Amino acid sequence: MPSLSPSGSLPPGAAARPECAAPAPSVTGACPGTTATARPASRMSARPVRLALCLAPLLLAAGWAVANRPVVYEGVRRLVAADPGWLLAGAGFTCLTWVAASCARQGALTDRLPPGLLLASQFAAGAANHALPAGLGAHAVTLRFLRGRGVPLERATASIGLYSLARSTAKTLVLLVFLAVSPAWRRLGDLVPDGRLLVPLAAVAGGAVAVAGVLLTVVRPLRRPVTGLLRSALADVRAVHSRPRRVLALWGGAVAMPLVQAGSLACVGASLGLGLPWEQVVLAHLAAGTAVGAVPAPGGLAVDAALVWTLVTFGAGPAVATATVIGYRVLSDWVPLLPGALVLSALIRAKVL
Repeated sequence: MPSLSPSGSLPPGAAARPECAAPAPSVTGACPGTTATARPASRMSARPVRLALCLAPLLLAAGWAVANRPVVYEGVRRLVAADPGWLLAGAGFTCLTWVAASCARQGALTDRLPPGLLLASQFAAGAANHALPAGLGAHAVTLRFLRGRGVPLERATASIGLYSLARSTAKTLVLLVFLAVSPAWRRLGDLVPDGRLLVPLAAVAGGAVAVAGVLLTVVRPLRRPVTGLLRSALADVRAVHSRPRRVLALWGGAVAMPLVQAGSLACVGASLGLGLPWEQVVLAHLAAGTAVGAVPAPGGLAVDAALVWTLVTFGAGPAVATATVIGYRVLSDWVPLLPGALVLSALIRAKVL
């Protein structure tokens, strides 16, 4: 800081220095004028990205509907005349989905979470899933919730990884059980891609694993946080599986989730006269979700397309199969969307997230 002259003024060269004239600096340490313009600019630049992510599922669904107008029209006509009793039962199975997800989330963590807030966070996470693909929206909401409960970042991230691993493993095991007991698995051979497509997929998967291994081996700044995260995850896995209640909550919720989701689909199909046994509907849901569940498409559009194809392969008509999938998606995603967004906003305002 320059010293004052005896007359109380600054030295001649001090007035020309390009420093902020404000008496107190801003929080970021920059000039107030620069922070006031930088923040709105960054927010305005992020708005088109968020808007595009939110509108992507709607635009893709609208494009598919335009390309298949007769099938969609017949499906919507059948959906309007559906049995309301079966639709109500499907809504009940949809509600059980959030309960099962809450049980699995609690089982993946040793810390005790408030049940009511945990259930509300999972209900709100469904609304966030429409903006980001592959379940990233739900994971982001859950991560904010766990951080708000005082869970460290590494342990919160490890619990999300354990939840995802348990859910995919349980879904695969349930699929194998249904393949073993249902004779309809023979029809799934028509859905398996030929060898010409499997070879590039295997090459891409192997290349991704090889690149990840090289990066972890060569890039030391990347290796340290990944190693710390893996150590925390392994410690949490051991701690969780040493408690019988956590094991029951984790794996029970992970097994129940695909079953209650398939139960909702079967109820919608029964309300429309799908004409397939419930075990075939469950098998179709598990097969379609397992085959293309990792495709990064917002709103589950890839799973819906595969589900319609699988139901048709099992013997359902294209129109009623399309109506069943549309009704299932409306019941499980679009009807809870507005209440879920309101709950999400309320949790943010209450500083729970």
